[in-house]
Amino acid sequence: MRAIMKSEGSGNRKQRADLLSLPDCLAGAEAGAVPLWKRFLDLSLIAFTAPAWVPTMLGIGAAIKILSPGPVLFRQVRIGLGGKPFVCLKFRTMHAGTNTAAHEKHVAELIQSNRPMTKLDGHDPRLIPLARLLRSTGFDELPQLLNIIRGEMSIVGPRPCTPKEYEAYSAEQRGRSGTLPGLTGLWQVNGKNDTTFREMVELDLHYVSTMSFWLDLTIILRTPLVLLGQVAEILPKKEAVGSSRNARFLDSIRQHVAPRDDSVRGQCSKE
Repeated sequence: MRAIMKSEGSGNRKQRADLLSLPDCLAGAEAGAVPLWKRFLDLSLIAFTAPAWVPTMLGIGAAIKILSPGPVLFRQVRIGLGGKPFVCLKFRTMHAGTNTAAHEKHVAELIQSNRPMTKLDGHDPRLIPLARLLRSTGFDELPQLLNIIRGEMSIVGPRPCTPKEYEAYSAEQRGRSGTLPGLTGLWQVNGKNDTTFREMVELDLHYVSTMSFWLDLTIILRTPLVLLGQVAEILPKKEAVGSSRNARFLDSIRQHVAPRDDSVRGQCSKE
């Protein structure tokens, strides 16, 4: 863990400068206080699962260091509670020094269009070895447990956007920052990459207005099955004899993972 934290230290001055240089127009989202039950749930789960995630993070950090020159962690300014910026942590899954302009353009197009929120992962040459596996399992976001411990994120909540994305949001869309951003959320367990930007916003706004202890717990319990389905999506389909059993198994996972909650969508659209 010390090695990971040490790598986080590189570029601290630049990140602070980025935070200080953000425009005042990012402010304006109305945010309430973080419920005590939410903070209790976050810290309790992190403490209880520490024997699993601490060695996992150390192993992933060591693998990234061996497979790709550069820092272990990727640090990026994101928007948190009430439009307040913070430095979000992730395991680096792209080659060091990769230009993020292509990703920013892709997200901007998704915001303006009615297309599903798909990623650019396919055969992206910018990805390091094992990157697709880390991304599909969500393990690349494990360092955000440190953001949660610092009170900048929660286990459940809307995914944090970048300042550039936030600037393009309408007043209604900025309501996503009415609670702490999270590792997982209502959007992630209700379609995620199959949903449009508008549908994502509707689900996030619905969560902000209805969040409760039991809703958070339900989302947390549904998340592992969703991640399993994402892993199944990146596995190659074999057409050879004898592979039909595996194909049926993967198909059954895809059919039962992350079902669309039409009732929730209906409630969101009415609000």
